[in-house]
Amino acid sequence: MSERRLMLVHAHPDDESSQSPATLSRYVDEGAQVTLVTCTLGELGEIQMPELAHYSPAQLGEHRFTEVAEAMQILGVTDHQWLGGRGRYHDSGMTTDEHGNVIPVPEPPESSFWTADLQEAANHLVALLRDRRPQVVATYDPFGNYGHPDHIQAHRVTMYASQLAAIPFHRPDLGEPWQVSRVLWITHNPTAWTRAFERAEEEGLTMFDGWDKETLERRLNLDPSQVAAVIPYTGREEKCFQALAAHRSQVDVDSPLWQAFSFIRTVEGSGEAYRFAAGVPFPEGGPADDLFAGLGV
Repeated sequence: MSERRLMLVHAHPDDESSQSPATLSRYVDEGAQVTLVTCTLGELGEIQMPELAHYSPAQLGEHRFTEVAEAMQILGVTDHQWLGGRGRYHDSGMTTDEHGNVIPVPEPPESSFWTADLQEAANHLVALLRDRRPQVVATYDPFGNYGHPDHIQAHRVTMYASQLAAIPFHRPDLGEPWQVSRVLWITHNPTAWTRAFERAEEEGLTMFDGWDKETLERRLNLDPSQVAAVIPYTGREEKCFQALAAHRSQVDVDSPLWQAFSFIRTVEGSGEAYRFAAGVPFPEGGPADDLFAGLGV
């Protein structure tokens, strides 16, 4: 077992490659044990490839299974787990209200992750936590970063499981107790977004057309002082881009949104940002550049 062990919990295939590719590849390269847990197959993702438009949810889920496998090969991750086993939880889908806010669909699919029994789902993660014994676990914030019900559920499951895993009398059949040292929430990097927006305006680039500073700040909705750690993209930009591009059914890398993502990775201070949620705090002195900083491993 590696000295340093990291687990990331994501809702769907592609989430890891849009939000955590630099983190995953960095710690793999540094010899840490890196575990990615994906909660659903993403059966209700919005298909970007016309040739796949006829796919049923089940067919899309199987296709996305191959895409995430390709992304993991690019990032070097060899320990990829499906919560409860492959296909145990179904993508819940999402819709929007009259204000454009993301909300659950009125009738989610059978076995949807959003409607899963919280303790049952948490126990699946407890078993993984006790087996892999990570010091650091990261997932989304309570709002799921932007409101997707599966992201919110991933947050709930991770927070609950990280507590249950440490209780000796809770489900001893799931393994020896394990206390996670630090729980983190994946978040926006508001400093990088703001710098990218301003630089795009200066250079006459169009990927942020239709956005204004007020819209940007509302979408980020985060005080930069809340960012506890940032994992830089430096030297990993191409690998991160390739991992994201592997999710061809979901990602049009030529669209303004993904052009913006690529552009953000080029500005000063860019990187994958994390908020401190529980456990051992980071050392004082500004955002750390190592998720294990201050843990003595």
